[in-house]
Amino acid sequence: MERQRSISLKPTRLLLFSFTIFSSVVFICLFSTWVIRATSLIRQETHVHFNKPSRSLDLKPIYVDTLTGFSINFSRRPENLSGFATVSVLKGLQGNQNESKTSFDSGNADAVSGQLSGSQQDVAETIEDSISEKISRKKRRGNCDVTKGRWVYDENYSLYTSDSCPFIDESFDCVGNGRFDKDYMKWRWQPDECDIPRFDAAKMLDLIRGKRLVFVGDSINRNQWESMLCMLLGAVKDPKKVYETHHRRITKEKGNYSFRFVDYKCTVEYYVTHFLVHESKARVGKKRVQTLQIDTMDRGSSRWRGADILVFNTAHWWSHYKTKSGINYYQEGNQVHPRLDVSTAFRKALMTWAFWINKHVNPKKTQVFFRSSAPSHFRGGQWNTGGHCKEATRPLDINTSNVNYVKSKNLIVEEVIRQTKMPVTILNVTSLSGYRIDGHPSIYGRKPEKGYSSNVEDCSHWCLPGVPDTWNELLFFHLQAKKSRFTE
Repeated sequence: MERQRSISLKPTRLLLFSFTIFSSVVFICLFSTWVIRATSLIRQETHVHFNKPSRSLDLKPIYVDTLTGFSINFSRRPENLSGFATVSVLKGLQGNQNESKTSFDSGNADAVSGQLSGSQQDVAETIEDSISEKISRKKRRGNCDVTKGRWVYDENYSLYTSDSCPFIDESFDCVGNGRFDKDYMKWRWQPDECDIPRFDAAKMLDLIRGKRLVFVGDSINRNQWESMLCMLLGAVKDPKKVYETHHRRITKEKGNYSFRFVDYKCTVEYYVTHFLVHESKARVGKKRVQTLQIDTMDRGSSRWRGADILVFNTAHWWSHYKTKSGINYYQEGNQVHPRLDVSTAFRKALMTWAFWINKHVNPKKTQVFFRSSAPSHFRGGQWNTGGHCKEATRPLDINTSNVNYVKSKNLIVEEVIRQTKMPVTILNVTSLSGYRIDGHPSIYGRKPEKGYSSNVEDCSHWCLPGVPDTWNELLFFHLQAKKSRFTE
């Protein structure tokens, strides 16, 4: 009996032994899995601890200053500035930022082992702060007020020379007219809140490929148009493939030009109009006098239609004696006003322009810009009364910028543009140009052999290369921003 019992118990013991072995294996597997997951969690927590958050930003409204100091409140949430998010952004960067990523990875390993020294952490934090600031400044471009900033001396400027560009007419060719100091070409505009891209002629030509870029306005706009031609020419392999469609040579006497860039199938055009509205003549009493029809667009406006990019301006001629006095000069219909305030006339003329763009410009095809006033810098008189600026070789101090007298015009421009149905971007160059007393032709607006005039200096227009190049960098900035928003 005992032997039979012993034999009958063996299967039970075998089953118990097998269950014990199986349970042990399952426990070891579960324990190993838990250990692996716990180790991964520790590494992630240590990584976040190492990349500690950058400086926190309070939720505050952003104020964008307009031309005259009028502020618009745009509230938005701050960006996610945690260290972990910063590393995620860094993974997409290339070039020198890859080195920074490597530094972060090695620092992460030290943090896991608990052996990161204080000096190593300081260096890592400095790199992180620097890269985070660059990323932050780049992100802020879309909301950046580029009108607030300073002029920075930069040896990498100018973007071209008077020798490399055949499109600079005599009035703006200061070097060709004998100006010796060159520092006025070396100043770059640096906004306080962001960085604007250096002008890229190849990218600009791609932006206007197959299109019409048209400048419409007075001789200050011709200044900007010539600057644009010179800047674009730097990316053209064969200069012979850039020509004026009517074979005209640029002079201040002729007012309409169209330059074709053959390889890009685009044109860069300029049409002169001092006031945007029609200059005419009417009978006042027994005399026939010159008038300005502030309710009628310039007769050349039909040429502007169909453009893909329009850059308008008017301001320079509104400061002349006839327009300022307003006596028997401003006309509406058949009526010539015996006297009309220049600000009222300026507003009426701009309303006529606004009505025209609303009616004749297609917002789906055309981008419209209005460049603000560029200040003159006459000292000791006006252009015809001994005003001068030839002594200036550096920008003005920030507290002495000469922009006050044009603020009223800019305010009117803003008011009118707010009422237009057609989207219009104000290309605000007033404040930044106000510092640049050194950028005018002064006595160097004509060839030396023609003789310098001690009584008449040009402190309104600008030398090329010079300040208008910055206006075109801002135009390039806005066009790129619009393209980015469209493709997003």
